[in-house]
Amino acid sequence: MEELKKFIFKIYPMNNSDWDFFSSKLQQVTLKKHTNLIKIGETENYLSFISEGIIRFYIPFEEHDLTFGFLFKNEFVTAYDSFISQNPSQYQIETLTTTTLWRISFTDLQEVYNKTESGNYIGRIMAENMFLIKSKREISLLNQSAEERYLNLFEERPKLLKQIPLKYIASYIGVTPQALSRIRKRIT
Repeated sequence: MEELKKFIFKIYPMNNSDWDFFSSKLQQVTLKKHTNLIKIGETENYLSFISEGIIRFYIPFEEHDLTFGFLFKNEFVTAYDSFISQNPSQYQIETLTTTTLWRISFTDLQEVYNKTESGNYIGRIMAENMFLIKSKREISLLNQSAEERYLNLFEERPKLLKQIPLKYIASYIGVTPQALSRIRKRIT
């Protein structure tokens, strides 16, 4: 839980009573590799902090999945649109490795927002950061070639390329595994 406390205190240092209240609502869970956090049609009930592990966001299709996001240690994970609307998710989230999470339920988070000084501020900053990440991804898909997206990924998140199967990386940048192989040959 210490990593989570450090992460939150970088955004805004909570007073002791706020931290105690917030942390009392957290639950630690450890999940095996390839465990679904949420499936299509389920409603997201948790906001989770990744203490250990790697997570993938995707839409499953018969021939191949469409991967559109990865998260790592010291990042938050949730099907955020489902979480805030309390409507069913249109995508799935799964662990790619054994993963340990600290999570808080939707109901408990609302209570934190209502009963603490800093909860709303921290929640707003985190929501703004999620929006910026999503916007950057959408713009890259519209304005960059697959090769540019791959190079940016390599520059921004080099550990991603070492820890994630290439078929998921290919899907993430919007190409087939064969096209990714050609890109990789061309740039090395």
